[in-house]
Amino acid sequence: MTEETKPVFTIEKIYVKDLSLEVPQAPGIFLERDAPQVHVELKTQHTRMDEDMYDASLTVTVTAKVKDKVMFIVEVEQAGIFRIRHVPEAELGQVLGIGCANILFPYVRETVSDAVTRGGFPTVMLNPVNFEALYQQQQKQQKAASDSGATIH
Repeated sequence: MTEETKPVFTIEKIYVKDLSLEVPQAPGIFLERDAPQVHVELKTQHTRMDEDMYDASLTVTVTAKVKDKVMFIVEVEQAGIFRIRHVPEAELGQVLGIGCANILFPYVRETVSDAVTRGGFPTVMLNPVNFEALYQQQQKQQKAASDSGATIH
């Protein structure tokens, strides 16, 4: 492999694309003493900016409820601009869906924790995520959908 065809992967920029914290039951929700049920949703996406530049993002939505009341909802879209060159097209999805997500996850974890704490709640620490397993699951779902003629968004 020559220097000119060697795979290139560099981080150009890491940034918060979107951040939202909602506390719909404030101030009364702060008097609740029961432990909340916490639900976490993850979504990855990417777009090609030009020939070798990609914008990849990881969106995390955390919803905490006590009984039937929402304590808080925090949504963070952490993104990065990545330069990816000389990677076979067949492997590009894995680099973007697994590699970039693994790079973005510590940043999104910190942003979620900070937003929740600033909202007046105890810290939420997101558990590690196996992005490879999520990517494979997503690929199976897309294949099943394409086999059945349906589309997944």
